[in-house]
Amino acid sequence: MRHASGHEQRWRNRGDRRRRGGAGRPTRPHLDRGRDRARARAPGPARPARPRPRALVHLGARCRRHGRGVPRGGRVTKPLVVIDADVLGRHRTGDETYVEQLLAALPEVADDLRFAAITRRPELLPPGVEPLHLPARSQELRMARAVPSLLRRTRPALAHFLHALPLRCPCPAVVTVQDLSWERDPTVMPLRTRMVFRIVVPRAARRAARVLTISERTKRDLVELYRIPDQKIVVTLLAVDPAFHPEGERDSYLLYVGAIEPRKQPLLALDAAEAVGRRLVVVGPTKDEPLAEELRRRGADLRGYVAKPELVRLYQHASCLVFPSRYEGFGLPVLEAMACGTPVAALEDPALREVAGDAAVFGADLTASVRVALVEHERLSAAGLRRVRDFSWHETAAQTAAAYREVLAR
Repeated sequence: MRHASGHEQRWRNRGDRRRRGGAGRPTRPHLDRGRDRARARAPGPARPARPRPRALVHLGARCRRHGRGVPRGGRVTKPLVVIDADVLGRHRTGDETYVEQLLAALPEVADDLRFAAITRRPELLPPGVEPLHLPARSQELRMARAVPSLLRRTRPALAHFLHALPLRCPCPAVVTVQDLSWERDPTVMPLRTRMVFRIVVPRAARRAARVLTISERTKRDLVELYRIPDQKIVVTLLAVDPAFHPEGERDSYLLYVGAIEPRKQPLLALDAAEAVGRRLVVVGPTKDEPLAEELRRRGADLRGYVAKPELVRLYQHASCLVFPSRYEGFGLPVLEAMACGTPVAALEDPALREVAGDAAVFGADLTASVRVALVEHERLSAAGLRRVRDFSWHETAAQTAAAYREVLAR
C-alpha cells in the first residue's frame, strides 16, 4: 500500500508541476538540452539488418500526398506507373509473354520511374516491380469496380492496360492493342465475346492518352477501322526471350504453336504434315474442343500448354514450324522458331511478313511451303538467326517508357 500511495503521490506532484508551469524541474540552457539529445542518440551496438518483406498492395496508402504526387515535406518521388498484369500465370500465350517480358525489361531502361503491377500472382513478378495483389472472379466486375478502387488508393501517375480500360480510370492511361482480328474476321470469336470487344477496345483506344501496338499492321487497322490519329499510336515490336536458342539435333516432326481455334487453322498444318509424311506436334491451349478432337482423331500429338523450357526444346528439335494462321497481330511463334534456328513455313500475312522478312517461306499453298522449308533448312536457319537480332525486349521497353514519359510531360 505504501508503494501504491507513493506512486499515486508522484503522479499528483507531476500534474501539479504541469499546472504550475513545470516548476518541478530546473530550466537548462538550450545547448544543454541539445547535448542531452545528442547523448541519447549515441549509437549503440549495430543490430543486424532484417530483410524487408515485399509489399503486396496499396503503394499510396501509407503516404498521404499533397497535390500531384508530392509527399508531405516537399520530397519529390519518381512517378509511379501501374501496369495491369492480370494475364500472368493464366496461360494466355502471347498476352502473357508480352506482359512478362515488358515487366522484366522496364526497370532496367527507366530508372526515373517506379513500376507496380496489378496481378493475381505476385510471385511471378520480376525484381524492380512492386506487386498489387488483386484476385478476380469476374473480369467485368474487376474492370468496373476493383481496378478503379485500387487505382484511387495507389494514386499512380499513369496506368497501362491491355485491350480495355477500366470503366472509370482516375489517372491518365496507356493501352496496348495487339490486333483487331475480330474486326477483320468475325469467325475468330463467339458472338458475345466479339460484341464485347467491339465496345471496349475502340473505347479504350479513343480514351487512352497513347495507344501501343505490336506491329505496323495493327497500327494501320487502328487508323482505318477506329479512326485513331496516326500520331497517337506507337509501334513497339515484340522480341524473343534469350532462352530461345539453337541446340541439339533435329527430329523429323513438324511443329504447330498456337491456340487451337479456327483462326489459326491447325487442320491445314496437319494436312501439310500428312502430305510430307511427318508427325505434327501441336502446342497451345484448346479454345475449340471439336477442332482439338479432330486433330487427335487424325493422329496429331496435342501437348496443350507447355512450360517455357519444354517449348524451347520442342522448337530446337522440330524440323519446321508450320504456321497457317489467317490473321496475326505479330506472330511471336515465328520469331521464337527462328531464334532456335528452326525453318518456318507460313501462309501469307502482313504481320508475319513484317516479322520474318525473307527468313521464312510464305505462300498460299502451305504444303508447298513446308517442302521448300525442309529442303532449304540450312539457308533458312541462318537467315532466321540473323533476322532475330533486329528484335529486342530492351528496345521494346525503351520505346514503351518513352511513351510513358510523353504522357507524363503533358
